[in-house]
Amino acid sequence: MAQVIADRRDMDFVLYEQMKVEDLLVNEKYEGLNRKVFDMIISEARTFAIKELVPTYAEGDHLGLRFEKGQVKVPECFHRPHELLIEGEWTALNEDPELGGQGLPSSIGMAVAEYIVGGNYPLVNYARMGHGTGKMVELYGTEVQKSMFLKKLYTGVWGGTMLLTESMAGSDVGALTTSAVKNADGTYAIKGDKIFITNGEHDLQENIIHPVLARIEGAPAGTKGISIFLVPKVWVNEDGSMGEANDVVCTGIEEKMGIHASATCSMSLGSKGNCRGLLLGEENHGMRIMFHMMNEARLGVGFQAFIHATTAYLYALNYARERLQGRDLEKFADREAPQVPIINHPDVRRMLLWMKAHVEGMRSFAYYTVRCFDKLATTEKAEEKEHYQAMTDLLTPLVKAYCAQRGYDVCIEAIQVYGGYGYTREYPVEQIARDCKITSIYEGTDGIQAMDLLARKLGMKKGKVFLAYLEKIQKTIALARQHETLIPIADKLETAMNAMGESAMHLGKKAMSPEFKKAFAHAFPFLEVMGDVTMGWMLLWRAVVAAEKLQGGAKKKDVRFYESQIQTATFFINTVLPVTHGKMVSIRDFDGSAVEMEDVAFGGM
Repeated sequence: MAQVIADRRDMDFVLYEQMKVEDLLVNEKYEGLNRKVFDMIISEARTFAIKELVPTYAEGDHLGLRFEKGQVKVPECFHRPHELLIEGEWTALNEDPELGGQGLPSSIGMAVAEYIVGGNYPLVNYARMGHGTGKMVELYGTEVQKSMFLKKLYTGVWGGTMLLTESMAGSDVGALTTSAVKNADGTYAIKGDKIFITNGEHDLQENIIHPVLARIEGAPAGTKGISIFLVPKVWVNEDGSMGEANDVVCTGIEEKMGIHASATCSMSLGSKGNCRGLLLGEENHGMRIMFHMMNEARLGVGFQAFIHATTAYLYALNYARERLQGRDLEKFADREAPQVPIINHPDVRRMLLWMKAHVEGMRSFAYYTVRCFDKLATTEKAEEKEHYQAMTDLLTPLVKAYCAQRGYDVCIEAIQVYGGYGYTREYPVEQIARDCKITSIYEGTDGIQAMDLLARKLGMKKGKVFLAYLEKIQKTIALARQHETLIPIADKLETAMNAMGESAMHLGKKAMSPEFKKAFAHAFPFLEVMGDVTMGWMLLWRAVVAAEKLQGGAKKKDVRFYESQIQTATFFINTVLPVTHGKMVSIRDFDGSAVEMEDVAFGGM
């Protein structure tokens, strides 16, 4: 049977053979769970996605949203599957059952997300986005705030947002103008306008809790003076009951390139002078608190891009197996030769293998990252907690930006496999590509992620975190060298890794010099380099696992799968990493044209 949305065999390989998720089951936190339970949950997610979510994906894109007098109406076809999402408790699988979660490892949550998000991202995001809001409340809220908001946010009964962006501030959050004045009852009067607010208003949930960044009267300028407030769409009383409507108004929605059924709102707070909010955490600590949500969101965006990519790849693969066009090259001169499926054509095979390599590399990268969260959740050793936290901090900008870029590239390649049909709405890949593009833009553009990687992450703990990352790659290379067939690609990955390390040192030094602007002009190319090397690492790691299975006498039905892991790693390392070396040459040459050219010289005057 042809796979759709996600490749279950590959998912199982990563979960159980590469990342060894069953090793977590010795921990008391996961008592009562086993692989049978995990498999059942993932299978249920797949069934639900195919039956309820996929059929509404194109329809939601076609119908879009309706904006009427401050209210946003989602496509009618979204209402039933949204209710089923809530009833099925799919919104907080990794959280404590007492808070409305399922207590599952993050790795299993990632597997479920492949199907749920891949089935219809714009729809499920309404139900899932409250998780980030809930996490901030859990970490920083008072006991009263937790009792008021937490369970309903985690279960998706209430929605959540992120009110950061303002028209004149954009990514420069410290320039915001939204204000907060303390009221006599301890609440705050909020006044300001926010833009690009995902799910800011809609008709799927009875209440929406807005975390709002604002500056309290008299607070310092810039990010140091920002606080964060919980601003409900409908006021919530301390006993959890809902009161009157708050002074929070949607003033419009954006017409976008993609995610047409996702409400991207402009929001006005306090236009009538009656917007109330509750301080979350301490005054002037808003950015510190918001970054917990932002980092979760950035990882989620990277995962979203990967999920779009795996869905697009499987659609293209299935199409290539079915679409008859042209004769086999071996019989090109024979006019009587029958047409063959386009998967027979060398260039189509090249595109498919390029897509496969990136999809499978990103899958391993995504699951490796969430495995770090599982380790954080289960280890009692302070040293291990510090290590896994540092590793996720290092990898967050990479997951977000690299997966966003390569995920979109995979979607574009999928369109190419379809040829002319791929450019039409008759087939799903053009919508997937449009929907995927947003991932390189929101939650901080990819350029901002690259600046974060260069300015903050490479130098963490005087470079020790980056060195630990390199040591992990080196360990995989050492394991690969135990298999004769893998030695050539292991050697090539080591060469690329060493060159990347040199590029990092070169760029890091330049970033601390008077030439720092030139360094930041090369930040994104370096992020791509680090992403390519990470893909090489993940694919070589896969190849090592596969070689061990083949050496140990794999079942006949699995032999081709394991052989394909070695072939895929070989393809990527032999065809993609040479291009990566070219990028590293460019970084070391340190061309400064982008920052040295006069503005007028860009033309267009």
